[in-house]
Amino acid sequence: MAAAPVWSVDPRTGKQRERVAAEATAQDVDAAVRAARDARGALADRAVRAAFLRTAADRLETARDRLVATADAESALGPARLTGELARTCHQLRFFADIADEGAFLDVIIDHPDDTATPPVPDLRRYKVPLGVVAVYAASNFPFAFSVAGGDTASALGAGCPVVVKAHPDHPALSEQVAEVLRGAAAEHGVPAGVLGLVHGFEAGLDLIRHPLVAAAGFTGSVRGGRALFDAAAARPAPIPFHGELGSLNPVLVTEAAAEERAEAVGTGLAGSMTLGAGQFCVKPGLVLVPAGAAGDRLVKALADGVGATAPGVLLDHRMRDTFVAGVAERAALPGVEAPLAPGAAGEHTVRAGFLTVPAAELTGGGAHDLLLEECFGPVTVVARYSGADEATAVLSRLPGNLTATVHLSADEAAGRGRGAGILAELTPLAGRVLVDAWPTGVAVAPAQHHGGPYPATTSTSTSVGSTAVERWMRPVAYQNTPEALLPPELRDDNPLGLPRRCDGRLER
Repeated sequence: MAAAPVWSVDPRTGKQRERVAAEATAQDVDAAVRAARDARGALADRAVRAAFLRTAADRLETARDRLVATADAESALGPARLTGELARTCHQLRFFADIADEGAFLDVIIDHPDDTATPPVPDLRRYKVPLGVVAVYAASNFPFAFSVAGGDTASALGAGCPVVVKAHPDHPALSEQVAEVLRGAAAEHGVPAGVLGLVHGFEAGLDLIRHPLVAAAGFTGSVRGGRALFDAAAARPAPIPFHGELGSLNPVLVTEAAAEERAEAVGTGLAGSMTLGAGQFCVKPGLVLVPAGAAGDRLVKALADGVGATAPGVLLDHRMRDTFVAGVAERAALPGVEAPLAPGAAGEHTVRAGFLTVPAAELTGGGAHDLLLEECFGPVTVVARYSGADEATAVLSRLPGNLTATVHLSADEAAGRGRGAGILAELTPLAGRVLVDAWPTGVAVAPAQHHGGPYPATTSTSTSVGSTAVERWMRPVAYQNTPEALLPPELRDDNPLGLPRRCDGRLER
């Protein structure tokens, strides 16, 4: 039987654009993984892989107009947004090239023999090595930054791991084009094309996670899909690390004092954050705790004004549109839930942004209203009106893990007067990134960034953004009493590679 065709689809019309490829068979997946495994040696030199990543960024920039046009045709995200996202992607590639050059991520630690210690310390030398072939599952909502050349791929290549990407069905043509660009960059530095494999199809994704030569996986997507792959990774004869980003509500707490002080500004900011990219950001604020009373009313009015001025948008595909329309209708039908600005279908291919309100007390006891504590992908947020700090705390205590948690404080609270510190202590167990007087949409690519959180936000304690993202694709190994001539150059006493390291307890740079 012939493999099923893969079509590029325009979400603005729901019509097929072009036939891009065929879904990968098990044999195709096996060939891609083996070619990636065979390319490992070419990545062994940190200078080579750093140069490869920088060339990849240069070539993506050169192909910008063509790539952005294809991405817009498949995602409807718009040229401005996509041009910015491509710039971010190129920055990520260069960011991990710099990390590879520096070498600190190797975590070199050397302990010379010490017979006076109890117990005696032998000669021990530890560093980190690449795991092997990494499977990357591309995301729908970031066709550049979390896809073929995205952060998972960039960090894995920076670690010295070849990659096989399972393309997202929402942007197959773009995936092929980006893969072609990266393979051209690889060839420029003598790296085999197999260093970046690309496969299409649902079954290919399952074959990939089960392949015995795949050593780790990175995923960004839904709770249902991510959990299925997570379970498959754990059920293998030899389980592998699975770093999945699955879903996040991203709660926001507005204190009574903050609402009194600047209700209109907070409401306007919330409107911009929850509608950004048609609400299709993984860090969109999905639950906002707002005080009952006049100040809260002002905030809700400002939110309604801001959201009401937002034009209808196109979601990434019609399946997501249908899920959004059904999801907001189910939530709006719950007792006590109101829709001051009803979200839902705006046309055959578009949706309108909106928000729901509910008394916070409805969220403290379980039952049907727990649906409001689940992510709804698209331009909607739930405003829970609370009466007193204890009620807000009761809601927060019932939330699952999140990528972000945000609090808006008054000037006095931010200065350390009042409950500010206590609120931060309540939010910290909920999320990997805690924000004060800001909005979570927008994830800077910076060394200190953390994009992850307790389950179901992610399946591990790692981050997919920031310098420590590279650690997901490495494992430590220690050598004991190994002759200098047999040691890897990274662990030799004379430090021929000039690496930062800790030697006999002291940090050397």
